[in-house]
Amino acid sequence: MRVDARIRLVVLGLVFAAMVLPSAGQKSAAGTNILVNASFEDVENGLPKGWRQVNYGRRAAFAVDENVFHSGSRSLRISSTDGADAYLQVDVAVRPFASYRLSGWVKTEDVKPGTGRGALFNIHGMDVLTPAVSGTQDWTRVEIVFETGANDGVSVNCLFGGWGRATGTAWFDDLSLEQLSARTVRPRAQIDAAAVLPPISKYIYGQFIEHLGRCIYQGIWAEMLEDRKFFYPVGAKESPWKAVGDPRNVRMNPILPYVGVHAPEIRLTGDGIPGGIVQENLAVVSGREYVGRIVLSADPGALPLRVSLIWGTNPADRQTVEAASLGPDYRTVPLAFKAQATTDEARLEIQSGGRESFRIGTVSLMPADNVEGFRPEVLAVLKELNAPVYRWPGGNFVSGYDWRDGLGDPDKRPPRKNPAWTGVEHNDVGIHEFMRFCEILGTEPYIAVNSGQGSETQAAEEVEYLNGPESSPMGRLRAKNGRSAPWKVVFWSVGNEMYGNWQLGHMPLSDYVKKHNRFAQAMRGKDPSIELIAVGAVGSWSEGMLAGSAEFMDSMSEHFYVQSRPGVMSHAGLAAREVKRIADAHRRYRETIPAVKGREIPVALDEWNYWYGPHVYGELGTQYFLKDALGIAAGLHEFFRNTDVFFMANYAQTVNVIGAVKTNKTAAVLDTTGEVLALYRNHFGTIPLKVGGVPAPLDVAAAWKDGKKILTVAVVNPSTESMRLSLSVKGLRLASKAKLFRITGPDPLSKNMPGLPPEVKTVETAGVPFGGTLTLPPMSVSLYEIPVR
Repeated sequence: MRVDARIRLVVLGLVFAAMVLPSAGQKSAAGTNILVNASFEDVENGLPKGWRQVNYGRRAAFAVDENVFHSGSRSLRISSTDGADAYLQVDVAVRPFASYRLSGWVKTEDVKPGTGRGALFNIHGMDVLTPAVSGTQDWTRVEIVFETGANDGVSVNCLFGGWGRATGTAWFDDLSLEQLSARTVRPRAQIDAAAVLPPISKYIYGQFIEHLGRCIYQGIWAEMLEDRKFFYPVGAKESPWKAVGDPRNVRMNPILPYVGVHAPEIRLTGDGIPGGIVQENLAVVSGREYVGRIVLSADPGALPLRVSLIWGTNPADRQTVEAASLGPDYRTVPLAFKAQATTDEARLEIQSGGRESFRIGTVSLMPADNVEGFRPEVLAVLKELNAPVYRWPGGNFVSGYDWRDGLGDPDKRPPRKNPAWTGVEHNDVGIHEFMRFCEILGTEPYIAVNSGQGSETQAAEEVEYLNGPESSPMGRLRAKNGRSAPWKVVFWSVGNEMYGNWQLGHMPLSDYVKKHNRFAQAMRGKDPSIELIAVGAVGSWSEGMLAGSAEFMDSMSEHFYVQSRPGVMSHAGLAAREVKRIADAHRRYRETIPAVKGREIPVALDEWNYWYGPHVYGELGTQYFLKDALGIAAGLHEFFRNTDVFFMANYAQTVNVIGAVKTNKTAAVLDTTGEVLALYRNHFGTIPLKVGGVPAPLDVAAAWKDGKKILTVAVVNPSTESMRLSLSVKGLRLASKAKLFRITGPDPLSKNMPGLPPEVKTVETAGVPFGGTLTLPPMSVSLYEIPVR
C-alpha cells in the first residue's frame, strides 16, 4: 500500500465522494459547450469557481490573470520555476458511447517541458490529450476528438507539465467540451455452455488484514482499552490515559516496568484525596458483562486499590473491584463488571485514597462474550463474508515487524511504535492469535515475512515455528508457547511492495532479486512444501523478478488501488480495467521472458480495492458506497475472465481500513463492497463460461455451479438508468424460473454503517422469470441461479 499518495487520495475523495452527476437524460444536447466557467470569469477564493487545483510533486502557482486573456477579462495562469506537474480540474457529466471535442486556447512564456510535455488539455485517466504548447507562443488553439466509451463522467484538466515536470508560465482560456455524435446502445450477450474457461480459484475471494488503524485493534480484536501497556506516558498528547487528581503525582517509572520501558506510578498524598489514572470514552451496553485483568504493585499504605467501570455521573453508576492483597512484586488481579446503562462515554478508573505509591503494569478490558479475544459481532460478519484465505500481518507493517514480539504471555509482549503507520503496536495479536482466528473462521492463513528490515534467518525460523516438527528448535519454542503440533501453513509471501521507496528496507531491483532468492532458499530449507509468493509490480520490477527469480517462486504478487471518477459508470469500471491490465501484462511475460516460457507463474493479486475519501473509521478508514460495490462486482467479473492468470486475490483490507466490514465500538456491518464479495463467494459458480456479444454498458459473467446442475449468471448495471439485456444461452435447456440475488440502492452514495439499518443489502427472490430479455434496475448487481433442465 503506497503511502506517498495518501494525502492526494483523501483530497480527491472528499470531492468525488460527495458528487452525484446527472443522468444521461439531463446531459446537454450536441454542439453545446458543457463546461462550466470555461473562460474563468467567475472567481472564488482567488481561483476559477467550480474548478480545483492539484499538484503532483513540486508545487505550481495557480492564479486568475486579469491582464492576460484570450477573451472576456480573465484567464487561468499556471507557473513554476522549479518544475511542476500540476493541473486545474473540473468534473463534467457526458453521454456514454458518444463522440466529443475538447478544445481551448493556450499561451506560453518560456515553457520548458523538461521531463513533461508542456501546456495542454487532457481528460484525466483516459488517453485523451491535446497537442502540447511549449516555448514562448501567443494564443494557440488546440483540440482533440475522442470517444467516451463506457464513461458517463470525465475530469477535464488544464495541464502544466504532464507526466513530468515543466517550468515557465502558461495561460489557459476559452475551453470547450461539446458532443459531436452519439449512438444508442442495445446490450446483448450470448453464453456458450461449451466454451469453458479454467476454474475460478476459491482464493480469488481472499482477504487481507494488517496491523494498521482500526483493522485489528479496535476492529477484530475485542480489547476496549487503548495503549493498555502504557507505551506513551500518562497525560501525554498521544496517551488515552489521564491523571485522577493532581497530574504531578503521576509519573512514569523507568526502574520498575512490567512491560516496555516504564510503568505509571501514582504517588498518593495521604490526605484522602484519590489519585490514579482513568481512560474515558469506552462503549458499554446495559446488561452486558465485561472481564479483564490488571497487573499492579503497591506499597502497603496505598491499599486498597479500586478499579471501577463507570457509566454515569451518579455515585451508584459504577462497579468496583478492590485489590487489597498487593506487595512490591507485580500481581495480576482479575476484573469483572456488568454495565447498568448503555453509553459511549463510560470510563475505567484506577485509584486509591491512601498514601505511599502504587504502580500499574498493564490492564485489559473486554466484553465477557469475546471469542478467545475476538469480537463476536465482527466474527459473525466475517463468517458471512466466508473468505477462504487471509493474508497477514502486512502490508507495509511487515517490513518493520519482528514476529517474535507476538509470542508468549500477551501482557509481557512489548508495545512498540507501529513501524509503518501511526499509533502503537500492542503485539496482543501475534502468530498464535492469528492462527486461532483462521481456525475459528474455517479459513486458511497466508503469511508475509519481513524481507525489508528482516533477514532470511528470521524468515526461515518463522517457517520452522509454524510448520516444523516439535523436535526442531522453533518447534520446541512453539510447544513452550502452548502449541505442540505444527500448523503447516502453505502460503508465504516474501516481503511486501519492495519496489517502493516508501517501503522499509527498499533497495534496487538487482539487489532485491538476490535477497528474494536467499529468502526462498532458506524458507524452503525448513519446509520444501510451502508455496512462495514473490513481490511483483507490472513493469520493470515484475519483469526483473521473473527473469531472475522464477525458480524461487510459485506465484507473483501484484497490487492495485483505484481512486474515484466522476460518473457512476466511469467509477465502476476502474477496478476491472486494472485487473485486465495486470492479466494482459503477465500473459506477455509468459511469451517474452525466457525464464517463464512454458511455465505459468500465476498471479496473487493480494491487495486490490478502491481507496479514496475521508477517514471516518480511523486511519485509512474510508466509507464505501453503492458505486464502489458496483466496481468490486465488475472487478470480480474480470477475474473470472482471466482465470488462466489469477490464482489468488486478497481484497484489502477486511475491517475498517479501506475495509469490506465496518465497525463502531459495539457493532459491525458488511460495507457495500462486503455485500458484493459475500454474494459472489457464496452463490456464484466455479466453472466460468465465455460470454460473447456486446453487453456494454452492462458487465455479464456466467459460470457452472454444483456440477453443471445450475447455471449462474451475474449482471452489473453501472448506469443510472434501467437497462434491458437481450440474453441467449447456447447449448442448454434452462428452467424458465430462477432464484435472483440482487444488490442495489436508491443512490450511488447509499452506504452501510454499523449500528444503523443497511442501505445496500442483498435481497433474495425465488421464482423470477428468466430468459430472452432481462431487465436490470439502475445501479444494480443481479445474480441469477437457473436450474438446468
